[in-house]
Amino acid sequence: MAAALEKLPQTTDPRLLVGTNQADDAGVVQIRDDLALVQTVDIFTPIVDDPYTYGLISAANSLSDVYAMGGTPLSALNIVGFPKDLFPLDVLAAILQGGHDKCAQAGTLIVGGHTINDEELKYGLAVTGLIHPKDLITNAGARPGDLLYLTKPIGTGTITTALKAGKGSPDRERRVSEVMARLNKNAAAVCNRIGVNACTDITGFGLMGHALELAKASQVGLVLEYHTIPLLPDALSCVEQGFVPGGTRANRLFVAANADYAGHLSEEQILLLCDAQTSGGLLISVAEKKQKAIESAFSDAGVEAARIGWTVAEPSGRIAVR
Repeated sequence: MAAALEKLPQTTDPRLLVGTNQADDAGVVQIRDDLALVQTVDIFTPIVDDPYTYGLISAANSLSDVYAMGGTPLSALNIVGFPKDLFPLDVLAAILQGGHDKCAQAGTLIVGGHTINDEELKYGLAVTGLIHPKDLITNAGARPGDLLYLTKPIGTGTITTALKAGKGSPDRERRVSEVMARLNKNAAAVCNRIGVNACTDITGFGLMGHALELAKASQVGLVLEYHTIPLLPDALSCVEQGFVPGGTRANRLFVAANADYAGHLSEEQILLLCDAQTSGGLLISVAEKKQKAIESAFSDAGVEAARIGWTVAEPSGRIAVR
Protein backbone atom coordinates (compact mmCIF):
# COMPACT_ATOMS: atom_id res chain seq x y z
CA MET A 1 0.00 0.00 0.00
CA ALA A 2 2.77 2.45 0.90
CA ALA A 3 4.43 1.84 -2.46
CA ALA A 4 1.16 2.55 -4.27
CA LEU A 5 0.46 5.72 -2.28
CA GLU A 6 3.93 7.06 -3.06
CA LYS A 7 2.92 7.30 -6.73
CA LEU A 8 -0.02 9.57 -5.97
CA PRO A 9 0.25 13.37 -5.78
CA GLN A 10 0.47 14.73 -2.24
CA THR A 11 -2.43 16.87 -1.03
CA THR A 12 -1.25 20.28 0.14
CA ASP A 13 -4.60 21.80 1.11
CA PRO A 14 -4.17 23.55 4.50
CA ARG A 15 -7.47 22.05 5.68
CA LEU A 16 -5.87 18.58 5.67
CA LEU A 17 -4.39 18.24 9.15
CA VAL A 18 -3.54 14.52 8.86
CA GLY A 19 -3.37 12.73 5.51
CA THR A 20 -2.06 9.60 3.84
CA ASN A 21 1.57 10.72 4.01
CA GLN A 22 1.69 10.53 7.79
CA ALA A 23 0.95 6.81 8.45
CA ASP A 24 -1.48 7.71 11.22
CA ASP A 25 -4.71 6.04 12.30
CA ALA A 26 -7.21 8.33 10.55
CA GLY A 27 -7.47 11.33 8.28
CA VAL A 28 -8.33 14.71 9.78
CA VAL A 29 -9.86 17.63 7.86
CA GLN A 30 -10.44 21.02 9.47
CA ILE A 31 -13.82 22.60 8.65
CA ARG A 32 -13.80 25.49 11.15
CA ASP A 33 -11.26 27.06 13.46
CA ASP A 34 -12.78 25.06 16.31
CA LEU A 35 -13.85 21.88 14.51
CA ALA A 36 -12.32 19.12 12.41
CA LEU A 37 -13.58 15.83 11.00
CA VAL A 38 -11.80 12.55 11.80
CA GLN A 39 -12.42 9.96 9.08
CA THR A 40 -11.50 6.30 8.83
CA VAL A 41 -12.63 3.02 7.30
CA ASP A 42 -11.88 -0.59 8.17
CA ILE A 43 -13.22 -3.95 7.02
CA PHE A 44 -12.14 -7.56 7.51
CA THR A 45 -13.26 -11.16 7.21
CA PRO A 46 -14.69 -13.07 10.21
CA ILE A 47 -12.29 -14.09 12.95
CA VAL A 48 -14.93 -15.74 15.16
CA ASP A 49 -17.78 -18.07 14.23
CA ASP A 50 -20.66 -16.21 15.86
CA PRO A 51 -21.97 -13.53 13.44
CA TYR A 52 -23.25 -11.20 16.15
CA THR A 53 -19.90 -11.24 17.96
CA TYR A 54 -18.14 -10.67 14.64
CA GLY A 55 -20.27 -7.54 14.19
CA LEU A 56 -19.38 -6.30 17.67
CA ILE A 57 -15.66 -6.81 17.08
CA SER A 58 -15.55 -5.28 13.63
CA ALA A 59 -17.41 -2.18 14.77
CA ALA A 60 -15.17 -1.73 17.81
CA ASN A 61 -12.14 -2.07 15.55
CA SER A 62 -13.43 0.56 13.12
CA LEU A 63 -14.30 3.04 15.86
CA SER A 64 -10.88 2.66 17.45
CA ASP A 65 -9.05 4.81 14.89
CA VAL A 66 -11.15 7.84 15.84
CA TYR A 67 -10.47 7.27 19.54
CA ALA A 68 -6.74 6.97 18.83
CA MET A 69 -6.74 10.45 17.30
CA GLY A 70 -8.51 11.93 20.33
CA GLY A 71 -11.82 12.28 18.51
CA THR A 72 -15.43 11.39 19.26
CA PRO A 73 -17.07 9.08 16.69
CA LEU A 74 -20.26 10.72 15.44
CA SER A 75 -21.64 8.56 12.62
CA ALA A 76 -20.84 5.40 10.70
CA LEU A 77 -21.71 3.63 7.45
CA ASN A 78 -21.90 -0.15 7.20
CA ILE A 79 -19.71 -1.75 4.54
CA VAL A 80 -20.59 -5.38 3.72
CA GLY A 81 -19.38 -8.01 1.31
CA PHE A 82 -21.91 -10.85 1.55
CA PRO A 83 -21.93 -14.20 -0.29
CA LYS A 84 -25.69 -14.53 -0.55
CA ASP A 85 -25.48 -18.04 -1.96
CA LEU A 86 -23.45 -19.30 1.02
CA PHE A 87 -25.21 -17.80 4.04
CA PRO A 88 -28.82 -17.09 4.95
CA LEU A 89 -29.84 -13.48 5.47
CA ASP A 90 -30.16 -14.20 9.20
CA VAL A 91 -26.36 -14.22 9.31
CA LEU A 92 -26.18 -10.77 7.76
CA ALA A 93 -28.86 -9.49 10.12
CA ALA A 94 -26.90 -10.76 13.14
CA ILE A 95 -23.68 -9.11 11.95
CA LEU A 96 -25.41 -5.80 11.39
CA GLN A 97 -27.10 -6.06 14.79
CA GLY A 98 -23.70 -6.52 16.43
CA GLY A 99 -22.36 -3.46 14.64
CA HIS A 100 -25.45 -1.47 15.60
CA ASP A 101 -25.21 -2.43 19.27
CA LYS A 102 -21.51 -1.60 19.51
CA CYS A 103 -22.05 1.77 17.84
CA ALA A 104 -24.94 2.46 20.22
CA GLN A 105 -22.58 1.77 23.12
CA ALA A 106 -20.19 4.31 21.62
CA GLY A 107 -22.94 6.88 21.07
CA THR A 108 -22.35 6.65 17.32
CA LEU A 109 -25.17 6.75 14.77
CA ILE A 110 -25.24 4.24 11.91
CA VAL A 111 -26.70 6.31 9.09
CA GLY A 112 -26.63 3.83 6.20
CA GLY A 113 -24.14 1.78 4.28
CA HIS A 114 -23.45 -0.32 1.21
CA THR A 115 -23.61 -4.05 0.57
CA ILE A 116 -22.21 -5.99 -2.38
CA ASN A 117 -22.43 -9.64 -3.35
CA ASP A 118 -18.98 -11.05 -2.64
CA GLU A 119 -17.31 -14.45 -2.69
CA GLU A 120 -16.04 -13.89 0.86
CA LEU A 121 -17.85 -12.46 3.86
CA LYS A 122 -16.55 -9.04 4.96
CA TYR A 123 -17.86 -6.38 7.32
CA GLY A 124 -16.66 -3.05 8.60
CA LEU A 125 -17.52 0.60 9.05
CA ALA A 126 -16.62 3.96 7.57
CA VAL A 127 -16.59 6.25 10.59
CA THR A 128 -16.71 10.03 10.91
CA GLY A 129 -15.72 11.68 14.17
CA LEU A 130 -15.37 15.19 15.54
CA ILE A 131 -12.47 16.92 17.27
CA HIS A 132 -11.25 20.39 18.13
CA PRO A 133 -8.01 20.86 16.14
CA LYS A 134 -6.16 21.81 19.32
CA ASP A 135 -7.14 18.47 20.89
CA LEU A 136 -5.82 16.34 18.03
CA ILE A 137 -3.55 13.47 19.11
CA THR A 138 -1.27 11.92 16.48
CA ASN A 139 1.47 9.31 16.50
CA ALA A 140 4.07 12.02 15.89
CA GLY A 141 4.12 13.87 19.21
CA ALA A 142 6.09 11.57 21.53
CA ARG A 143 9.03 13.20 23.29
CA PRO A 144 12.18 11.73 24.84
CA GLY A 145 11.51 10.66 28.43
CA ASP A 146 7.83 9.87 27.91
CA LEU A 147 6.27 6.80 29.49
CA LEU A 148 4.51 4.25 27.29
CA TYR A 149 1.19 2.61 28.22
CA LEU A 150 -0.78 -0.19 26.52
CA THR A 151 -4.48 -0.54 27.26
CA LYS A 152 -5.25 -4.09 26.06
CA PRO A 153 -3.33 -7.36 26.17
CA ILE A 154 -1.86 -8.69 22.91
CA GLY A 155 -2.25 -12.13 21.36
CA THR A 156 -5.56 -11.96 19.51
CA GLY A 157 -4.01 -13.00 16.20
CA THR A 158 -2.45 -16.25 17.37
CA ILE A 159 -5.42 -17.21 19.55
CA THR A 160 -8.01 -16.68 16.80
CA THR A 161 -5.76 -18.62 14.40
CA ALA A 162 -5.76 -21.51 16.87
CA LEU A 163 -9.53 -21.28 17.25
CA LYS A 164 -10.00 -21.46 13.48
CA ALA A 165 -7.92 -24.65 13.54
CA GLY A 166 -10.26 -26.14 16.15
CA LYS A 167 -7.70 -25.77 18.93
CA GLY A 168 -9.45 -24.02 21.74
CA SER A 169 -12.39 -23.92 24.05
CA PRO A 170 -15.52 -21.82 24.47
CA ASP A 171 -13.84 -20.08 27.38
CA ARG A 172 -10.80 -19.19 25.27
CA GLU A 173 -13.03 -17.81 22.51
CA ARG A 174 -15.11 -15.86 25.02
CA ARG A 175 -12.04 -14.22 26.56
CA VAL A 176 -10.46 -13.15 23.29
CA SER A 177 -13.79 -11.96 21.89
CA GLU A 178 -14.43 -9.80 24.95
CA VAL A 179 -11.06 -8.10 24.54
CA MET A 180 -11.56 -7.44 20.82
CA ALA A 181 -15.13 -6.16 21.29
CA ARG A 182 -14.13 -3.77 24.08
CA LEU A 183 -14.24 -0.13 23.02
CA ASN A 184 -11.22 2.12 23.47
CA LYS A 185 -13.66 4.85 24.51
CA ASN A 186 -12.71 5.01 28.19
CA ALA A 187 -8.99 4.87 27.47
CA ALA A 188 -9.34 7.68 24.94
CA ALA A 189 -11.30 9.78 27.43
CA VAL A 190 -8.39 9.46 29.86
CA CYS A 191 -5.97 10.61 27.16
CA ASN A 192 -8.15 13.62 26.42
CA ARG A 193 -8.52 14.55 30.07
CA ILE A 194 -4.90 14.12 31.13
CA GLY A 195 -3.27 15.29 27.92
CA VAL A 196 -0.86 12.90 26.20
CA ASN A 197 1.86 13.47 23.64
CA ALA A 198 1.11 10.66 21.16
CA CYS A 199 -1.23 7.75 20.64
CA THR A 200 -1.93 4.96 18.17
CA ASP A 201 -4.11 1.88 18.26
CA ILE A 202 -2.67 -1.62 17.91
CA THR A 203 -4.15 -3.54 14.98
CA GLY A 204 -2.80 -5.45 12.01
CA PHE A 205 0.84 -4.35 12.24
CA GLY A 206 1.06 -5.69 15.79
CA LEU A 207 2.55 -3.98 18.82
CA MET A 208 6.01 -3.77 17.24
CA GLY A 209 4.79 -2.47 13.90
CA HIS A 210 2.61 0.28 15.30
CA ALA A 211 5.23 1.16 17.92
CA LEU A 212 7.79 1.54 15.14
CA GLU A 213 5.46 3.86 13.22
CA LEU A 214 5.13 5.99 16.36
CA ALA A 215 8.90 6.02 16.89
CA LYS A 216 9.60 7.09 13.32
CA ALA A 217 6.83 9.69 13.19
CA SER A 218 7.95 11.19 16.51
CA GLN A 219 11.69 10.82 15.78
CA VAL A 220 12.35 9.08 19.07
CA GLY A 221 13.51 5.65 20.15
CA LEU A 222 11.44 3.26 22.25
CA VAL A 223 12.47 0.92 25.04
CA LEU A 224 9.97 -1.83 25.85
CA GLU A 225 10.18 -4.22 28.79
CA TYR A 226 8.83 -7.60 27.73
CA HIS A 227 7.81 -8.73 31.21
CA THR A 228 5.50 -5.70 31.60
CA ILE A 229 3.61 -6.19 28.31
CA PRO A 230 0.15 -7.70 28.99
CA LEU A 231 -0.50 -10.98 27.15
CA LEU A 232 -3.75 -12.83 26.68
CA PRO A 233 -3.88 -16.18 28.49
CA ASP A 234 -2.65 -18.98 26.19
CA ALA A 235 -1.23 -16.51 23.65
CA LEU A 236 2.38 -17.60 24.01
CA SER A 237 1.46 -21.28 24.05
CA CYS A 238 -0.52 -20.81 20.82
CA VAL A 239 2.56 -19.34 19.14
CA GLU A 240 4.69 -22.18 20.51
CA GLN A 241 2.24 -24.64 18.95
CA GLY A 242 2.73 -22.97 15.56
CA PHE A 243 -0.48 -20.93 15.27
CA VAL A 244 1.14 -17.89 13.72
CA PRO A 245 -0.83 -15.75 11.22
CA GLY A 246 0.87 -14.78 7.99
CA GLY A 247 0.49 -11.13 8.97
CA THR A 248 2.49 -11.76 12.13
CA ARG A 249 5.41 -13.18 10.18
CA ALA A 250 5.24 -10.22 7.80
CA ASN A 251 5.33 -7.85 10.78
CA ARG A 252 8.38 -9.65 12.14
CA LEU A 253 10.21 -8.97 8.88
CA PHE A 254 8.91 -5.40 8.63
CA VAL A 255 10.36 -4.29 11.97
CA ALA A 256 13.49 -6.48 11.94
CA ALA A 257 15.91 -3.80 10.70
CA ASN A 258 14.80 -1.36 13.41
CA ALA A 259 14.38 -3.68 16.41
CA ASP A 260 16.88 -4.89 18.99
CA TYR A 261 15.71 -7.84 21.09
CA ALA A 262 17.34 -8.98 24.32
CA GLY A 263 19.12 -12.30 24.03
CA HIS A 264 16.88 -13.97 26.61
CA LEU A 265 13.79 -13.56 24.40
CA SER A 266 12.76 -16.62 22.40
CA GLU A 267 11.66 -16.47 18.78
CA GLU A 268 8.14 -17.30 19.96
CA GLN A 269 8.13 -14.32 22.34
CA ILE A 270 9.36 -12.05 19.55
CA LEU A 271 6.65 -13.32 17.21
CA LEU A 272 4.05 -12.60 19.86
CA LEU A 273 5.27 -8.99 20.06
CA CYS A 274 4.65 -8.81 16.30
CA ASP A 275 1.30 -10.63 16.47
CA ALA A 276 -1.24 -9.12 14.09
CA GLN A 277 -4.01 -7.79 16.32
CA THR A 278 -7.67 -7.15 15.69
CA SER A 279 -9.24 -4.30 17.67
CA GLY A 280 -6.28 -3.98 20.01
CA GLY A 281 -5.63 -1.38 22.66
CA LEU A 282 -4.11 2.08 22.55
CA LEU A 283 -0.36 2.63 22.76
CA ILE A 284 0.04 5.94 24.58
CA SER A 285 3.08 8.17 25.06
CA VAL A 286 2.75 10.60 27.96
CA ALA A 287 5.10 12.91 29.88
CA GLU A 288 6.67 11.24 32.91
CA LYS A 289 5.43 14.04 35.19
CA LYS A 290 1.87 12.89 34.46
CA GLN A 291 2.48 9.28 35.57
CA LYS A 292 0.52 9.48 38.81
CA ALA A 293 -2.35 11.40 37.22
CA ILE A 294 -2.80 9.10 34.23
CA GLU A 295 -2.49 5.89 36.24
CA SER A 296 -5.10 7.16 38.70
CA ALA A 297 -7.38 8.17 35.81
CA PHE A 298 -7.01 4.76 34.17
CA SER A 299 -7.94 3.09 37.44
CA ASP A 300 -10.97 5.33 37.95
CA ALA A 301 -12.14 4.63 34.37
CA GLY A 302 -11.75 0.85 34.72
CA VAL A 303 -9.00 0.74 32.07
CA GLU A 304 -6.41 -1.98 32.69
CA ALA A 305 -3.48 -0.03 31.27
CA ALA A 306 0.06 -1.36 31.66
CA ARG A 307 3.19 0.78 31.66
CA ILE A 308 5.39 -1.07 29.16
CA GLY A 309 8.38 1.20 28.54
CA TRP A 310 9.61 4.67 27.73
CA THR A 311 10.98 6.84 24.94
CA VAL A 312 14.56 7.96 24.37
CA ALA A 313 16.17 10.59 22.15
CA GLU A 314 18.60 8.17 20.52
CA PRO A 315 18.71 5.97 18.59
CA SER A 316 15.75 7.56 16.83
CA GLY A 317 13.33 5.33 14.94
CA ARG A 318 14.40 2.13 16.71
CA ILE A 319 12.87 -0.14 19.35
CA ALA A 320 14.82 -1.99 22.02
CA VAL A 321 13.02 -4.82 23.81
CA ARG A 322 14.54 -5.89 27.11
